[in-house]
Amino acid sequence: MNRMSAEASLNLYITAVHPCPYLPERQAMNLLVDPGYKMTAELYGRLLDSGFRRSGDDVYRPHCRHCSACVSSRIPVSTFQPNRSQRRNWKRNQDLRVVVNRRGFKREYATLYRHYIKQRHTGGGMDTDDMDTFAGFLLNHWCKTLLVEFWDQDHLLAVAAVDELKDGLSSVYTFFDPSASESRGLGTFAVLWQIEQARQCGLRFVYPGYWIAESPKMRYKINFQPMEGLVNGTWIPLAAS
Repeated sequence: MNRMSAEASLNLYITAVHPCPYLPERQAMNLLVDPGYKMTAELYGRLLDSGFRRSGDDVYRPHCRHCSACVSSRIPVSTFQPNRSQRRNWKRNQDLRVVVNRRGFKREYATLYRHYIKQRHTGGGMDTDDMDTFAGFLLNHWCKTLLVEFWDQDHLLAVAAVDELKDGLSSVYTFFDPSASESRGLGTFAVLWQIEQARQCGLRFVYPGYWIAESPKMRYKINFQPMEGLVNGTWIPLAAS
C-alpha cells in the first residue's frame, strides 16, 4: 500500500469552519478520517507521511480555503546537525533525569499542565480542567505513545507525548514548567531528546508537527536542520531563514 492508496481507501470528512488555533482572525477547516475506521499504527505512519496528524484517536489534516500555512515537517535523523544554540541546550540539560513512561497518563501531570497552559496558551482551546479530556488528546488506542518525563531531582519539569512508529517518532504535545524553561529551553531539549532517541533506535525521522512560518509559537521548528516539509505532496528541504 503506497501513500496515495492509503489515503484513497479511506472515507474523509470535512469539518465545520472554526477559528484557527494558530493564526488570529483566520478560519480553519480539517479533513478528518472517518472516526469509525479501524486505524492501525502502520496506516497512521503512512498517513503521517501524507500530512495527517492525530488528536486522540482522531486523524486529521488542515484543509483551509485560501490558506496553506500549515506545513507538515520532519527531521531526517541521520543528517541532523545541531546548531550552536542547540548544542548548548543539550549540554545544559544533561543533569536532567529522563523517565520514559509507557503506562499511561499520570494524575500528577495535571498541576504542571495547568501551569503551562495558564502561562503559555490561555484561550488556545487546550485550557481544560478535565484531565480525562486532556489525557484523551495525548493518547490513542492503536499505536504506542511514550510519555517522556524530564526531572530535576524530584521536580517534574516537562512531559513530552511521543508516538512510536515504524519509521520514526512523532511529537504529539509537550508541556513544561515555563519558569524553568526560561533558562533551560525545555521545548527545544524535548525535540533534541527525540532526535537522539530515534537515532539510537535506528529510526529515520522525527515528526515535530506542523511548521507555520507566520506563527511565533510554531516557527521555532525550522531551527532543526536539515528539515523537510511536505509541499504539494512532495517532501522538500525547508531552509532556516
